[in-house]
Amino acid sequence: MPNSSPIGIFDSGIGGLTLAHAITELIPQEPIIYFGDTAHLPYGDKSATSIQAYSVKICNLLLEKNCKLILIACNSASAAAYDLVKTYVGTRAVVVNVIDPVIQYLDQQWAGKTLGLIGTKQTVNSGIYARKAEALGKDIHIHSLATPLLAPMIEEGFFNNTISEHIIREYLEQDVLKNIEGLILACTHYPLIKPQIDQFYGGRIPVIDTSQIVAQEIKRILNQQDLSIEAGPVGSRQFFVSDYTDSFEKSTQLFFGEAIKLTQYPIWD
Repeated sequence: MPNSSPIGIFDSGIGGLTLAHAITELIPQEPIIYFGDTAHLPYGDKSATSIQAYSVKICNLLLEKNCKLILIACNSASAAAYDLVKTYVGTRAVVVNVIDPVIQYLDQQWAGKTLGLIGTKQTVNSGIYARKAEALGKDIHIHSLATPLLAPMIEEGFFNNTISEHIIREYLEQDVLKNIEGLILACTHYPLIKPQIDQFYGGRIPVIDTSQIVAQEIKRILNQQDLSIEAGPVGSRQFFVSDYTDSFEKSTQLFFGEAIKLTQYPIWD
């Protein structure tokens, strides 16, 4: 695969744009192709079988566009479909999920600690973070809480206000998150409410923004496998969604940090 080939990124919707933005900030010379499966969002309430079917179909598109690396920018899809996607893609592209880079970070930085985790029902019910952390043998304990109201709340623009403050507080005050030493944001939507979560904890509890961790891992993998582009002009950026609405277009600036154009791609026709 030529080094000039793009990085493919897919998510259940536009939430993964927070991760796409982190990548473009860190390695702006790399071209990216983003696909948001807005026709099926949220993945957090879907069965593993459905998520696997969606993921394989989306990977077909990204492979057709000659992506050298495919990032599953969705915790639910990473938990449900990573192994299948990796087998399906084979040697045609590197496949990365958003969970393993975080586990590597915990291995290096959080031995002997108890962490909280918030995410979708699919991610939390899979238990994948807790299992992988336990397998490290570093005495890392993860207490997980499903927070299904947060992603739709953010999608609708209800954050940084009293509505989101009350909902966030209601979740974070649950007993399962008592006595934690750090909190993992296991959903690509959640960086947008990190300031309010930080405010809730008053700086006492570190809040782990996984988008920065994953972006660093993408850079490392590209360098390690000699797939990176040397510093140069800003790479091309294409953003596709399976279902287009004006509200998605307006919300993209919240997630990506700047105005971008979404193009509807009829992958399910």
